[in-house]
Amino acid sequence: MRCMRWLRTLLQVLMSAILIVQLSGCGTLLYPERRGQKSGRIDVGIAILDGVGLLLFIIPGLIAYGVDFTTGAIYLPGGRRSSLPGSDVRVVLVKPAELNQDRIEEIVARETGIPAKALEVNRQEVYAVNSTEELLTRIAEVKR
Repeated sequence: MRCMRWLRTLLQVLMSAILIVQLSGCGTLLYPERRGQKSGRIDVGIAILDGVGLLLFIIPGLIAYGVDFTTGAIYLPGGRRSSLPGSDVRVVLVKPAELNQDRIEEIVARETGIPAKALEVNRQEVYAVNSTEELLTRIAEVKR
């Protein structure tokens, strides 16, 4: 009886570990910045990780493929994204040393015409971006 209980516990731990490893192989979890892409070249590494999940467990593997294709996380960066088009993005250059709560609220109000208090600017996050593509990725993340 004790042996059966030990075997059951071992199987539960083993199945939990396998499921955790399989779920962490999902491109949506590994590369959240890729979400929103509509198409592009498929990332072979993510496809293989999803395939391993498909080999081990049919349903979780199919779900992993479905989620990665639906979110676009299976595609390599550089594909088209479903975020704002580049012409709708307004870039405001400000020296980082000048940024404080009042200055950010002033810029947001001036550039959008909406009082910054209505936008809850106190929850802002600052990112340094090096390309338009990276900027569009950040905007797509914020829209979710």
